[in-house]
Amino acid sequence: MTGRDAGLVVRELGSRLELETAQTRYRGHAGELAAASAAQGYDLVVTFGGDGTVNEVVNGLMRAQVPDYSGPPCDPASPGTTRLPAITPVPGGGANVFARTLGLPQDPAAAVRQILDAVGTGARRTIGLGLAADRYFTFSAGLGVDAEVVADIERLRARGRQASTLLYLRTALRRYYAGTDRRRPALTLLTPGEPAMTGLFMGVVTNSSPWTYLGSHPVRPAPHTDLNSGLDLFALRRLRTLTTLAALGRMMHTTEELPSGRDVVSAAALTELTFQAERPIAFHIDGEYLGETEAVAFRFVPDALCVIA
Repeated sequence: MTGRDAGLVVRELGSRLELETAQTRYRGHAGELAAASAAQGYDLVVTFGGDGTVNEVVNGLMRAQVPDYSGPPCDPASPGTTRLPAITPVPGGGANVFARTLGLPQDPAAAVRQILDAVGTGARRTIGLGLAADRYFTFSAGLGVDAEVVADIERLRARGRQASTLLYLRTALRRYYAGTDRRRPALTLLTPGEPAMTGLFMGVVTNSSPWTYLGSHPVRPAPHTDLNSGLDLFALRRLRTLTTLAALGRMMHTTEELPSGRDVVSAAALTELTFQAERPIAFHIDGEYLGETEAVAFRFVPDALCVIA
């Protein structure tokens, strides 16, 4: 994202909408701005950034104190009440998974045109969210090597490296072969009504599909792209090269079936699940590293937000 891109987005949006702009200045600022916009009764929050910015805004909105309204997020508020603002993302980051899941193009100018058309026609939809402990997520959360790679990328970007597909692939390979523990599984999966599943090396929980993108190629651990059907799960019992490559290969080809195999654990449309770890393990949500954890409870939150799409 450049200053020129930001200026273009602001001008295009401002030509059709009453617009107030604010630039984030520190981590967590986007969430504070979103909560303030809800308290002040704004109708729409537009983000211009990556998935981390979207996640901050979503959490800010979900924690905003909006009194006297409990109806569906996209329904108009009755006189004298307010509701949460709708949200729409203009892609300005690396992967832009959430924006692309909503059908928005990667090009910011094209995305703005599509958003303005949707605003003009009233094209809104209600989506569900995932909740990991006390943090909401729009498309994915992960424990294990997935989160370790996210942490590595964040450190590289802090040193001035530009995010790219090639950087991600190199970092993932380095972490897989020289960094992560491929001998001692740490995770146990708990789902209601099922016996505990021990001996897992990594776990990914998704609220939609794809899980991520490799360049222009979506990686789909579940066949649907719906943001309203519950949480999907992908986990590995072993981190063997052939097993991992086979699972990734399957997820990069469109299929109506969940990933399967002797070392693969998958499930769809879950309402809740929990991962416990024998030792602290890396954890991320929506591509943002949150440190290490020893337990995370996940829950699906239906009809959580209104999006322009």
